[in-house]
Parts: sequence; C-alpha cells; structure tokens
Amino acid sequence: MIKIVTVVGARPQIIKAAALSRAIRNSFSDAIQEIIIHTGQHYDTNMSQVFFEELGIPSPHINLNIGSASHGKQTAMMIQGIEEILLAEKPDYIVLYGDTNSTLAGTVAASKIHIPVVHIEAGLRSFNKSMPEEINRIMCDHASTLLFVPTATGIKNLEREGFTTGNKAPYSSDKPGVFHCGDIMFDNLVYFAEIAGQRTNIMETLKLKENEFVLCTIHRDNNTDSPDRLQEIIGAMCTIAEHMNLSVVLPLHPRTSKIIEHKLPADMHKRLINNNNIHLIPPVSYLEMIVLEKNARLILTDSGGVQKEAYFFKKPLVVARPETEWVEIIENGAGIIADADEVKITDSVKHFLNLKTIDFPNVFGDGHAAEFICRTMLEQKMS
Repeated sequence: MIKIVTVVGARPQIIKAAALSRAIRNSFSDAIQEIIIHTGQHYDTNMSQVFFEELGIPSPHINLNIGSASHGKQTAMMIQGIEEILLAEKPDYIVLYGDTNSTLAGTVAASKIHIPVVHIEAGLRSFNKSMPEEINRIMCDHASTLLFVPTATGIKNLEREGFTTGNKAPYSSDKPGVFHCGDIMFDNLVYFAEIAGQRTNIMETLKLKENEFVLCTIHRDNNTDSPDRLQEIIGAMCTIAEHMNLSVVLPLHPRTSKIIEHKLPADMHKRLINNNNIHLIPPVSYLEMIVLEKNARLILTDSGGVQKEAYFFKKPLVVARPETEWVEIIENGAGIIADADEVKITDSVKHFLNLKTIDFPNVFGDGHAAEFICRTMLEQKMS
C-alpha cells in the first residue's frame, strides 16, 4: 500500500483529481491510499463544493482555507500548510496538477523535505513567462520525480529543456521518469459525457438550441484586469450576438462579474446587459459545462481546460489569448488564436461558421490516463 497526498486549489484541478480518485476507487483501492488537500485558493460553493459532490470525489480531508491574496502571500501560506500536513502524513508521493499557485506551493513544500513530486499535465509551455502559470509549471516540472505528459508536444518541450525521456527506474528529481500518458481530463469527458445530459436541464433553462450559441469563458487576469482587453472581448461577444444570428452564453467567475460591472465603460456595459441574446450566468457545474460545450456551435475562451474540451467535443475554438499551450489544436486547424482583439475574434468566428469540415485527430490519449498514472506510481515504489 502506498500513500499519496493530492493537492487541489482551483476547479480545473478538482475535475482532474476526479479521474485519479475514480481510478483509485475502482481499480487500486487495495494498493493506494489518497489524502486530498484543498488549499482554498479558489473556494465557494459554486466554484468548488459542487464539483466534489457532482463528480463523486471524496471530500477534502483537509481544507487550508487560504483564500485570495497576493501571489506571494497566498503561496507562502500554502507552503506552510502543506508542509505541516506532509510532515504528519509522510506520504510516498505528493500529486500536483497543472499550473496554479497551489501547484507551486506543493512543489516547494514537498521538494524541501524530499517527498517525491508527481506532476500531472507536465511539459506544457506557453513560452510566455509573464504568465504566473508558466512559472509555476516550469518550476514544478524541474522538481518532479514523475512527470505525466498529456501530448507529444509536451514531451518535446521537456527534451528541449534538458530532460532525458528515456530514464529507467528507480526515478528521482535528478533522474525523473517522463511519461506520455494522454490527458487526464479526457478520462473524465469519456466517463461523464453520456450521463451529463441526463443530470442537468441547463439547455432548457436557458432556452438554448443545439449549435445556435457560442459558449464563452473569460477568467485570466491579463484579460479581466485590463480594461482595454476586456472591452475588446466583450465587444466581440456583443457583435456576435447582434449580427451573427447566434446567442452567447457567458458563465461568469464572481470576480469577473464584479469587474465587468464596475470597470467596463458604461455604454459597453449597457450594450452587454441589454442584449437578450447574451446569457450572463453564474459559474456552472462540470456536468452543465459539458452539456454547454457539447451543444455549442463554437467556443471562445482563455481557459486551457476549456480549449481541450472544445477539441474533445469537436467544436471550433477561438482563443482569447496571444498564445496557447495546446498547440496541436491550432496546428490541426480546429482553433484560431485571436487574442483580445474584437476584429480578430469576430473574423475567426466568421471563418469557422463558413467552414464546412474540420479535422479533429486524436492527440489526447485513450481515456485511461489515470489508470496509467496509478500503475506507474506503484511500479516505481516496487523498483
């Protein structure tokens, strides 16, 4: 029996953790004990608790209740809290997801006391170090013992940074194991896609019709905290709703909702809220998000996770960022990087509306990444 401590802090990490917890419960319950820590980085009922309940994840054993703060203060408090738990539990591994401050804090806390770090979604790069997420993911990768990489591009990124991808066990942070395992979020979509429509009536509630709306999510600081960038994106949504015979659905993070209300120019705010084709709604549950993604005509987002989900559901993608970690989507012609530019966004939407066919070759694995990760952790301990 091995013991792992899983750290989550934001809703995408909770979703990813669901796949691993499910694999442990269904196939490795006699071999892996999992302890879940929620840092509280993003925490309210709509943004976190509903995901634990809906996805069948065990409730966090510990919630650090850190909450919002500056990057330095928030990360420091997380490091302290995580370190205390690791010293008490003495796990065989700490399991970290993605690129949040919770990921960075878990990396620092574990590596300082020589607990092996397992990084799920390793190897992703935007090549933009002004993004806090880029710093977090690079530092986590370089302190990890086991790196689980979702795509072939991620493997190439690590090789360019000096990683040897052919190391043999036993592994360490100096000689890590690097594995191309597929995407763990794909595991969840394969599992939940069929049942999502049976558990939510969000399409009926919003009176939406299949393929007649654009799903939009905007949450990254460089978009929400920049009045100019935010106005460009909102302007594009208004234009789509006014002139392209499509509705726009915009689930809003509470913080983004406040910024739109208080920072958006009055004329643009009025244009947004008075348009009956734009649905401004609270954050949706994971299953509701799946249903919206599955039925959308097109997806506009600055979220890494939503970019992948668009591809999983074979939906055209417009990226409201200057770059993406998921370059395969762009290379396959299934997505366009439009940044926060109203003209580029609307032109990209027009492009996809006029496009008859788009190819979506499988680049994200077979839907069994979580089982592979569990087996590899166990094999490493036996080596």
